[in-house]
Amino acid sequence: MNTPETRAVPTEQPEITAAGIARLAGVGRAAVSNWRRRHADFPQPVGGTATSPAFALREVEEWLRHHGKTARVPLEERAWQLLVAEPGEPSATLVAVGELLLGGAPAGDNPSPASDDLDALRPGRPLREAVAALAAERGTADAFRDLLRRHLTALTVVTTPAETAALMAEIAGPARTVLDPACGAGTLLAAARGPRGGAPRELRGQEKDPALARLAGLRLAMHGAHAVRVDPGDSLLADRHADARVDAVLCHPPANERHWGHDDLAYDTRWEYGLPARGESELAWLQHALARLRPGGTAVVLLPPAVASRRAGRRVRSALLRSGALRAVVALPAGVAPPHGLPLHLWVLTRPDAEAAPAPLVLLVDTVAEYAADDRGGLDWPGLRGAVADAWRAFAEPSGFTEIPGLRRAVPAIDLLDEETDLTPARHLRPAVPGGQALT
Repeated sequence: MNTPETRAVPTEQPEITAAGIARLAGVGRAAVSNWRRRHADFPQPVGGTATSPAFALREVEEWLRHHGKTARVPLEERAWQLLVAEPGEPSATLVAVGELLLGGAPAGDNPSPASDDLDALRPGRPLREAVAALAAERGTADAFRDLLRRHLTALTVVTTPAETAALMAEIAGPARTVLDPACGAGTLLAAARGPRGGAPRELRGQEKDPALARLAGLRLAMHGAHAVRVDPGDSLLADRHADARVDAVLCHPPANERHWGHDDLAYDTRWEYGLPARGESELAWLQHALARLRPGGTAVVLLPPAVASRRAGRRVRSALLRSGALRAVVALPAGVAPPHGLPLHLWVLTRPDAEAAPAPLVLLVDTVAEYAADDRGGLDWPGLRGAVADAWRAFAEPSGFTEIPGLRRAVPAIDLLDEETDLTPARHLRPAVPGGQALT
């Protein structure tokens, strides 16, 4: 068996772990261990530790080709292995890759400030060549998106799935300016639609993690928006977009936060509908979204189902109903977004126009039973997205809306105002009838 002794190699030689070799060759870790035992010419470790050795990537690739252990290595896999083999933090390397793909341009009009860890590096030549080839094959935006997806998976960062993001963007409709105050990797902003299906004129975001904010800004800068601005920081405690009045807000905020700023923000002007209770951080995010909308603008926010019924939030929910700000609550089946075991809710809100009368009806939709995941764990995304989008379109044209028992209903806001103001859709829908007949 080869010993884990290391030897000197050029400092710019990219390295790869045994797990990376397995991915390159499309085999399991056990196969790589077997190759090391059986083949005396298998490359010797050049770094790492005795239990987790690292090998020179170029030597490994040559060995795999020589022994017929791999076909052509997919460009994405090669680029990713070269990226993680670069010295320094992977986040900083990926930022450098993004800057490279943008031709050295900054990530938007107002990119996140650089830090010591995120200052742009110059990737090694093999990585530059691999990224250029990947971009030529898939396009700049898709190449960076795929590398970012791998990076977030490696870090176990929670992100909003693309299907859910597309549904939220469809409900919000075409918008020239879009904000996500808790944007993460920028998935919701990337899904936003501009007028006539093009890119919005302006994308704004804010994210607590400075590295993630920088990466989101780069990703969005490749999506064709005229202006991109992603700032680091906590939107509730240090809002960097206080001057914004946008067409649409898309948001999947952190849930169940106890330290969101209840004491420090007690007199904040954003709480037009009442100061949220300490345990109601989600209602703070809802009001933050409303405060950043222009009159008539739309916010689509993904929330835990308890927000619709917790007693501590009754007063704020009542105020949202009375003002006409709350337009819809949609119950989605488990699996649409983390936490995947929970059937989440979509809340749709509109910034009230001071000169218009409050909207008298609220749309309630429950897709939990009809579109639950099948035995294999898969969701019927086309059916789910169609049912929700059709309900919202019909609701926007009241003369054409028909109730479907067990699925959707337009309820007078005044009928929801009681001692609980429980907005859970299932509580207010009439029971489903055989054949799914609609009520007119």
